Amino acid sequence: MIEVAVVSGKGGTGKTSLTACFAVLAERPVVADCDVDAADLHLVLQPTVESTEDFSGRSLPAIAAEDCTRCGDCIEVCRFDALSWAAGDDGPPKLDPFRCEGCGLCMRICPAEAIVMEPAVNGELYTSQTRVGPMAHARLGIAEDTSGKLVTKVRERARLLAEKDGRELVLIDGPPGIGCPVIASIAGVDLLVIVTEPTVAGRHDLERVVRLAEHFRRSIAVCINKWDLNEALADRLTEEAWASGAVAVGRVRYDSAVTAAQRAGRTLVEHAPDSGAAADVRAFWDALVGVLAAPAPGTTTAGDQADDDQNAEGSTRR
Repeated sequence: MIEVAVVSGKGGTGKTSLTACFAVLAERPVVADCDVDAADLHLVLQPTVESTEDFSGRSLPAIAAEDCTRCGDCIEVCRFDALSWAAGDDGPPKLDPFRCEGCGLCMRICPAEAIVMEPAVNGELYTSQTRVGPMAHARLGIAEDTSGKLVTKVRERARLLAEKDGRELVLIDGPPGIGCPVIASIAGVDLLVIVTEPTVAGRHDLERVVRLAEHFRRSIAVCINKWDLNEALADRLTEEAWASGAVAVGRVRYDSAVTAAQRAGRTLVEHAPDSGAAADVRAFWDALVGVLAAPAPGTTTAGDQADDDQNAEGSTRR
């Protein structure tokens, strides 16, 4: 099984649009939308949800009213001010779930043992079917901070779908940035595709993601979207990408057909297959297929994979 993750240093670079095109061009893929904080791949692939599963990434305290002595110790020790007395209520302290970090100190400090930690529902995990194949995706709850763990669940589900249907490619639409959900998205993948733009900010964000990829010893490919808006900077980004060890560098021109495809709820290669940008995307995908068919020297070893798994596990605990 081959896993390809598409990420970017910032949002709005065209990462999801590119991933959706890859899903159409690929042969029998499984798609995983790991941008669980702001998932939008479903807007283009229009999945039919087959199953929904509650996701719990942490626990919250539950106070038994019949056992609580109203001593107030839990309120005193909570540094997050998540527990308080409700005005006019003679019951146990009230919990603000948006303030609670789930540390469990209140449970340990309660002299009456009236507090237990119970799993909280932090989001939903979906298994769906699309016109290109199975899809694993999710939605993180409002103000929840367990996105790394949910990304890991999405990737696990995508692998199971691939194994079940005998599919050899998992395409991951990763989140932007370099934080915990990105780390959970890229650890252990066979190829990391970084999408950037020919701007000063785009160049800076590309550098950050490349450094992250180097830490995890991932092979990278770079796509410069809307390269013709600043050809000189695009040339510089191309040179720097090759210098950083990229196995492929692609360019996609600015094309109004992309916006038209988005309005139609279709991928670019479906809605405007004869457009210039669609030709650029197909050429880049063909280059990636060639790379995946002939892995470069230095392919991940068992030791590298163990390091990745350990680092990713550390990140997804947050």
